[in-house]
Amino acid sequence: MSYIDTINTNSWFVIANPVAGNRNFSKRWKEILQLLKNKNLDYSFAFTQFSKHEIELTQSAIQKGFRNIISVGGDGTLHNVVNGIMLQRYVKTSDITIAVLPLGTGNDWIKTYNIPNSIEKAIEIIYKRKIILQDIGILKTDNKTIFFNNVAGLGYDGYIVDKLKSLKKFGTISYILAGIYGLIFYKKSVFKIIFDDKIIETNCLMTVFGICKFSGGGMQFTENVNSSNGLLDITIVNNLTFLDLVVNLPKLYSGKIVHHKKVATYKTKEITIIPKNSKPIIQADGELIETGSVNVKIIEKAIQFVVK
Repeated sequence: MSYIDTINTNSWFVIANPVAGNRNFSKRWKEILQLLKNKNLDYSFAFTQFSKHEIELTQSAIQKGFRNIISVGGDGTLHNVVNGIMLQRYVKTSDITIAVLPLGTGNDWIKTYNIPNSIEKAIEIIYKRKIILQDIGILKTDNKTIFFNNVAGLGYDGYIVDKLKSLKKFGTISYILAGIYGLIFYKKSVFKIIFDDKIIETNCLMTVFGICKFSGGGMQFTENVNSSNGLLDITIVNNLTFLDLVVNLPKLYSGKIVHHKKVATYKTKEITIIPKNSKPIIQADGELIETGSVNVKIIEKAIQFVVK
């Protein structure tokens, strides 16, 4: 009998990031273990020890026979688990199931599916095991290929992600602080945007590629999102002024910003962005990726996720 045969197909491999969020991890971890035990969920676990360690841990778990992974942390932890799955060649990615226990600062991915921030309620959702096959994005720059499961983009939102690195100690308010900083200091540039039969050149604040709804600590730049329809939800935010953004701040969180006259939305399977006079920062799931040009495609129904 092989090692793979000895692993229960219902067993979970738990990957936990002990530095996610601003909470007492050891206390939360004891709570998690007790709740998993209470639900009689079979599991093994590992802690991340360095940046992007989740990728290695995920691939090792899959190679050993695990097909169910619990991501314990924030959006960055989940992003790296997804990349570990998409980069491995042992099994079809759609044979893998991911569940999330949110411990991060923003926890944007869970908002699309109304998964609560409560560990106890999140474990109840894992126990019930309602599954959705979700699309995954693939983002290519001159030097990198990265997968994303939530929202990616370049311009203002990438600039904010860069500023967040030094502000995360302030918790949830860090997103607002970074946003204000970006409003004051980010310099817009001309993007050449190519998709379907369109070529758009515009002085652009940012271009966002969404699979799910929320990013930046709860902001919504996409509308009528379907995370399994094989389409990227594209939002092109043109030359919004500082005053435009301040006046429309509530609309950034309600999703109504997409109706602003300087905002355009599209759905497509592939898009290429070529900045004309700058090298804006590209972010994916709140992780800094690269600067410059980018090509983005969708991979339909790529991974199973446990949802509410």
